[in-house]
Amino acid sequence: MSQLGDSLSRRRFLGASTLAWLPVPTPGESAGDQPPDFPPGIDLYRQAYENWAGEIRTDELWTCVPRTPADVVLLANWAHGHGFTLRAKGFRHGWAPLTVTPGTTGADRVVLVDTTRHLKAMAILPGAVRTQTGASMDDLLAFLEDAGLGVANTPAPGDLTIGGVLAINGHGTSIPAIGETRTPGHTYGSLSNMIISLTAVVWDAGEYRLRTFHRDEPDCAALLTHVGRAFLTEVTLRVGANQNLRCVSRIDIPTSELFAPPGSGATRTFASFLDRAGRIEAIWFAYTDRPWLKVWSVSPNRPLTSRPVAAPYNYPFSDNVPKPVSDLADQLINGAWFLTPTFGRLQYTAAVTGLTATLTTDLWGPSKNLMLYVKPTTLRETANGYAVLTSRAEVQRVVSDFAAFYEQLLTSYGERGLFPVTGQVEIRVGGLDDPSHVGVPGAQPPALSAVRPREDHLEWDVAVWFDVLTFPTAPGAAAFYRELEQFFFTRYTGAYAATRAEWSKGWAYTTEAAWADHTMLTSTVPDSYRQGPNPTWDAALAALNAYDPHRVFSNPFLDVLLP
Repeated sequence: MSQLGDSLSRRRFLGASTLAWLPVPTPGESAGDQPPDFPPGIDLYRQAYENWAGEIRTDELWTCVPRTPADVVLLANWAHGHGFTLRAKGFRHGWAPLTVTPGTTGADRVVLVDTTRHLKAMAILPGAVRTQTGASMDDLLAFLEDAGLGVANTPAPGDLTIGGVLAINGHGTSIPAIGETRTPGHTYGSLSNMIISLTAVVWDAGEYRLRTFHRDEPDCAALLTHVGRAFLTEVTLRVGANQNLRCVSRIDIPTSELFAPPGSGATRTFASFLDRAGRIEAIWFAYTDRPWLKVWSVSPNRPLTSRPVAAPYNYPFSDNVPKPVSDLADQLINGAWFLTPTFGRLQYTAAVTGLTATLTTDLWGPSKNLMLYVKPTTLRETANGYAVLTSRAEVQRVVSDFAAFYEQLLTSYGERGLFPVTGQVEIRVGGLDDPSHVGVPGAQPPALSAVRPREDHLEWDVAVWFDVLTFPTAPGAAAFYRELEQFFFTRYTGAYAATRAEWSKGWAYTTEAAWADHTMLTSTVPDSYRQGPNPTWDAALAALNAYDPHRVFSNPFLDVLLP
């Protein structure tokens, strides 16, 4: 399914914490002619770019390392004057071509801007944190914890830059349990909804400059989730008191019960756990019938049966691929795709035995230690992604409809000798981006957040997030993803739910590739933001284009999606 159309190596799928297959030059190492008149004093070198699952790879590209926000301004004005584009580069833990497009070459006039080396200062403010955008989520959450602060939810990987997370409205899983009161400073929506103010590099009076936008300014809305069409250097985020969480894992509930249709009489349903705890995730390995269900709950004091944890990443059997799993993955990648059902069952078995062997079925500790659980050493798979906006009362219906269609589709492909899903379905539930949570009068919701509320459906108060993971080269994967996408956009069409694409994942599928269906890119996805009495897509594009009229912060994919 890779748009590059070539094979991907075993070690790329299995991951490596050192990213050893990428060149890692020191600043100053270079090859070929440097970009003309490049600003002196800013380190510049060549480095290939490769994203999480290897679907996007490039030649060695010019990469620079600014030390200050003022350096980024200098770079933007240089790029404008010399016909270059700038692309912020973090830890490359993403899927969609929002940084660079596949096959970008050294001849293309693009410079990557590595924010992770220097743009990572942080400071605690009253009820907030000010941070530069190159800092990692690992570092931010540890910094907050040291100050007794935290967030309600966060993406599971910590190797993400804050700037990258905000660009795509990164999220975790959380809504209030029945009877729970929201902790001041916390939001159940995406991290973009935590922004109090932001500083961006924008076109102003004939040049690029730094400008700070506050949450109550109308134009701020477009920058809160900018999908790669802007460059933020610093943000101030609303945060609240840290919470202790408990995470209980279950692997004993069959899909027929967990995803049962409403009214079936089933008692251990997905929605029932959501009501009790508010924070859940189902990991459903392909060709198995008992998902790994994680249930987080706010627990100020350690329950008697819970094991305390003092650090994140507590599932070593998931972070460090067991040898039987890696050996079978090797066979799949080398063409034995008929073993995919066995691979799914083996992953399930590894989870079951791993939870018991590592005493991780019941964990308790500070929030980040429970919410961060995906390391760079885990299996590197591609993923599609969609947010289904609905009401809390309809969550079980949403997941049940999906589960029935997914199983039917997987079976129909298997009958044709195709096994397109090597990984798992992941289902989470989060809140919508309610601007009142940020505590700023007149705050605007993020215009391009997938969980921006629908003003014509005030009863919709949650989003069900779906991902399906597989090896990018699995035969039939793109076609399978396309059929799933058509299901999402035709089943959840506005009567009781509606679908938006998850920016960082796979979407806009043809039968051959992701991010390639012209109708999805230019009509279906934009239209998902044009619903209701206050459509935001076109206003957001106008603001982004006004602040970067020369498209210094763009790429060929974004030129189509956000023209």
